[in-house]
Amino acid sequence: MKIINWAVERHISVIMLMALIILIGAVSLFRLSIDLLPKMNVPVAVVSVQYPGAGPLEIENMVTKPLEEAVAMVYNVKRISSTTIEGSASIIVEFNQDTNMEFAALEMREKIDLVKNYFPENVSDPMVLKIDPNGMPIMIIAVTGNNDLNQLQQMVEQSIKPKLERLKGVAAVSISGGTENILLIRVNTLAMTNLGLNINQLINLLKLENINLPIGELKDGNNTRLIRYIGEFQSIEEIENLAIPTPTGTVVLLKEVASIELISNSTSEIARMNGEVSIRVTLQKQPTANTVKVANEVNEEISRLTDITNLKIEPIIDQSLYIKNAIGNVGKTAIYGGILAVLVLYLFLRCGRSTTVIALAIPISVLATFTLMYFFDLTLNLLSLGGFALGVGMLVDNGIVVTENIHRFREEGSSTKLAAINGTKEVTMAVTASTFTTLAVFLPIVFVEGMTAEIFRELALTVTFALLASLLTSITLVPMLSSRLLSRNDSNSNIEQSRSHNRFNELLKLSSKIYSKILEFSLANRITALLLALAFFIISLTSLFFVGAEYFPEFDEGTFNIDIKLPQQSSLIDTEEIVNQVESILKNHEEVETIFTNIGGGDIYYSSSIKHKNRASIDGRLVDGRLRSDSTNEIVDRIRRDLNTIAGADIKVTTSSSIMSFGFGGSPIELEIRGDEIDELQRISKEVIGLIEGVKGTREVVSNLQESSPQLAIGVNREVAAKYGLQGMQVAGYIKSLLEGTVTTSLYEDGKETKVIVTGEEIFSNSIESFINTPIPTPLGISVPLQQVAEIETVRGPNTIRRREQVRAVTVSASILNRDLNSIIKDIENKLNKYTFPPGYTYHFRGQKEQLEEAFSSLILVVILAILLVYMILASQFQSLIHPFTIMMSVPLAFSGGALGLFISQKAMSVPALIGAIVLAGIVVNNGIVLIDYINVLRKKGVEKEAAIVTAGKTRFRPILMTTCTTILGVLPLALGIGEGAEIQAPMAIVVIGGLLVSTILTLVVIPVIYSVFDDIKLKLK
Repeated sequence: MKIINWAVERHISVIMLMALIILIGAVSLFRLSIDLLPKMNVPVAVVSVQYPGAGPLEIENMVTKPLEEAVAMVYNVKRISSTTIEGSASIIVEFNQDTNMEFAALEMREKIDLVKNYFPENVSDPMVLKIDPNGMPIMIIAVTGNNDLNQLQQMVEQSIKPKLERLKGVAAVSISGGTENILLIRVNTLAMTNLGLNINQLINLLKLENINLPIGELKDGNNTRLIRYIGEFQSIEEIENLAIPTPTGTVVLLKEVASIELISNSTSEIARMNGEVSIRVTLQKQPTANTVKVANEVNEEISRLTDITNLKIEPIIDQSLYIKNAIGNVGKTAIYGGILAVLVLYLFLRCGRSTTVIALAIPISVLATFTLMYFFDLTLNLLSLGGFALGVGMLVDNGIVVTENIHRFREEGSSTKLAAINGTKEVTMAVTASTFTTLAVFLPIVFVEGMTAEIFRELALTVTFALLASLLTSITLVPMLSSRLLSRNDSNSNIEQSRSHNRFNELLKLSSKIYSKILEFSLANRITALLLALAFFIISLTSLFFVGAEYFPEFDEGTFNIDIKLPQQSSLIDTEEIVNQVESILKNHEEVETIFTNIGGGDIYYSSSIKHKNRASIDGRLVDGRLRSDSTNEIVDRIRRDLNTIAGADIKVTTSSSIMSFGFGGSPIELEIRGDEIDELQRISKEVIGLIEGVKGTREVVSNLQESSPQLAIGVNREVAAKYGLQGMQVAGYIKSLLEGTVTTSLYEDGKETKVIVTGEEIFSNSIESFINTPIPTPLGISVPLQQVAEIETVRGPNTIRRREQVRAVTVSASILNRDLNSIIKDIENKLNKYTFPPGYTYHFRGQKEQLEEAFSSLILVVILAILLVYMILASQFQSLIHPFTIMMSVPLAFSGGALGLFISQKAMSVPALIGAIVLAGIVVNNGIVLIDYINVLRKKGVEKEAAIVTAGKTRFRPILMTTCTTILGVLPLALGIGEGAEIQAPMAIVVIGGLLVSTILTLVVIPVIYSVFDDIKLKLK
């Protein structure tokens, strides 16, 4: 208690301490990074491997399975899934949350090294990549202009990309959607065969001839000269005139046996902005860089480049826009909450100086919180600011209790100085206990796993910092200011006069009288009062059965994605025709502001060397939310219905969100079916899709298992091939070179790279008849038709093979609309229970359903542990095992109020709502602490039990009402859920408000009754 005397006696020291907090806090605020969500550790690694020309079945058996078995032996592996397509495979390895990914990646490489030597010859070295959400692109820019595509690409590469790369915080800039120069060499197979040559010999010759090589050194007296062989091609003409020796000793020029053409290849990927051909520029920030700062610098540079180049440079995706709007919105709600809390104070106190004393503690507590956030390496994000907004109403609670008690001492005749000291001392233990009971609920976070722990940590720390700062100011700044400000021209009569002429004060007095009568009646009819409270508790909790459940509320960022998938054999032209139809429909939706189309490329967030001519993606942005009456979900649903009229493609429309890149993932519904046979999985998935489509609220029900495609299976007859001196792999390699072509080497002119590709004539890839008669060169110097050494048949095979936990799997996914996730899942489970799966085939819910169960099980454990910790703190404070039970009765009452709040607001139970319940467990006991503590004080002074209860209730009625109102109004702007980013905060705030309202009303009546009952039991036991 010496700190209170010190604060009152040495007011200059306190002022200097607060000035220091203000100074450091202001500096810390400007140095805090701003981001959408907290820094997160996503314990996921990806193994990527290439096997050019191989089919999915071959890669699965020879590469994917051995890799899965290898990484499964790595410590702390939680889950393994893989995707195998033609020419490549990727294995996604998920680890437990506490895994050190640096060591995990190292161990993965060690295990892979043990098996990779057994892979076929052409398999690439497997790459191990760690997934980092902070490494996701923060901006995607479209560049358009009046130039042709080649010139446009050149301008982007030479004028735009280098300048963006030099900006501070930019890690990488990649370009796609342009053209590339290719020197295409089409071999005349017949002419080559007649000369005793083949395509593989030509490929090797080009590689050997196009090389610069250091040979050695030549000593000429005292001088040493380096000797270099210069063999690189300098021009296309030089390649055309390359001399090729034949087995007969003659020489033939390349141009005599092949057609050589320089082409601009734009057929692998097409990018468009609002239907206009464009270049896509993707920017990634450095992991530690501030997203908003980097984006601001990029936007400034874009403005300068637009003026210089006369190009249209427009961001398609800019994460900073939503971050700034969301953070600004949550920041405003915190400010509004603080203002409302101060207004409530003035309404109750009707004394400007008393209100000022408490109000001054708010900014100092806020700045102290920013200081601690900076030193603990937190960021300003939706969760930390949400915790901040949650705590702003509680910042004044301790100050209210202290100030109110100082007023009481002054009214009893104490001097201002003594009232400040003694009034603070009397409630110090109570406010300290109430603060630590609130903080105790965050301690069990150590038992939470997964993404929930990542997001909960920053919210918990922010509230903790705010409340500790509030406690410090309430026992130092508040008594010091009270002893100074309230001593000037301020007296009890003035205070009393200001209250007596206030209608609100009269209403408050009337409420206090009514409360006293209700309390006296309840004490006289304890069983009736408790039964009524129990009935209310049960009825309120039943409302949970009607609110449903979801993992996280969906963010409305005003963006959507359209994924277009055509049959596997479709050309880029076929895909573009479908895309044109989609773009035409989108133009009819006036809410759509911008669309960016990517045809034939990889995913917009993950650059891929593998292009899919049958795939396209359209990313759309809607007009500002204030300019449209409908939500993104409603608009997307209309677009989805319109696109259903397009035939010939699988078109999936979904809302897109920045939060998805942070691991909150996947579709709301993901049903995984496991089994051995792909055909059987295909059949089951089709039937399951039909079941799910019949469930109300489901949209976009699709399977990730593609239809098998017709393939030509070549089986080399080893006996026949051996007669010609051939082996199976020789035949396969030769056919592969003819059909696919080989990037043999590169030609460099004026610093530009031109890839040299050697391939066969188009006739071999366009006609089955020509293909089966392809002449295969033999070591005997003759050629034989392919069909003479191989059996060729048409079969159907999978395009993609997906595996989960080393078993083949297919995932049926669906979006939801206008219904909560949990209710839909229950309906799906009811249908699946009636469906008979074949032996060996099982199903599992993944995606948000799985995340929901993991989060709820962890958070419910946190709630239980938090309640136990609160009880322990209360038992320590009151030195009693019974009275803490009295106070703890307010917790279930609060939970029932939170459930009622969700029901009335029609919000689903979610992770934020459960976090609100955890916070509630620490807040609601504070009123009970203040009440029971004063009852005990009165009884120690000799006041009879019933009289002490009634007197304490009347005395603490106003401060309890004040603290409740300030906390509720502090989070009210959050509960309204207005503006960007409010979706994640609203359920939490609603639970807190509902719980506080119900708990406060019932605490003032039920807690005294329970105290009376427990006290009687205690006496009987004695």
